[in-house]
Amino acid sequence: MAVKFESINKAHQEFIEKQKMFVVGSAGADGFINVSPKGMDSFKIIDEHTVVWMNHTGSGNETSAHVQENGRMTIMFNSFDKAPMILKLYGKATVVHDAHERWDEMSSYFKAFIGARQFFEMKVDLVLTSCGFGVPQYKYIGERNKLQKWAEKQGREGIKTYWSKKNIETLDGVKTNVMEMSQAIDEVITNTTNVMKPFKKDK
Repeated sequence: MAVKFESINKAHQEFIEKQKMFVVGSAGADGFINVSPKGMDSFKIIDEHTVVWMNHTGSGNETSAHVQENGRMTIMFNSFDKAPMILKLYGKATVVHDAHERWDEMSSYFKAFIGARQFFEMKVDLVLTSCGFGVPQYKYIGERNKLQKWAEKQGREGIKTYWSKKNIETLDGVKTNVMEMSQAIDEVITNTTNVMKPFKKDK
């Protein structure tokens, strides 16, 4: 039986922190609805109404465009062990790219990852739990390291080049603004003492 809550309580937090993956759902006013599984310790609860997750660079960039349009987001956690449960978070999200003033704040919540593309902060309006009796039981083996190795091989400049080729539009042809929202870092970083080298302009 489904139960509604107005915020994330202690039991919800304990359940979420035990899960190794979550699924994000988003959609624009028209076009495809997107669902995307996430892992690699990329989710954090900030308070009872706020969560943040790191979005790694990948072949699609649907969520960012959807959030820029309307902010709507659903995040789902499933238990795959002996105690079944489904927990969903519903709310409005904002997206933070690497030129944003809050990038460093968002980064501080997670282990550094060179392939980080955006962070999403969601204000939770509703928590919904349900039985999960129809979800099969699986055993967790471990995290994959392929994405980490790929990102390290590309380097930050190579990652940005990948964005410019693969991440600028959604499946519906909507602009994601990934380059526009990241360009400013090229100018800012040259005027700091950051150990990172200045990013080259994408050609």
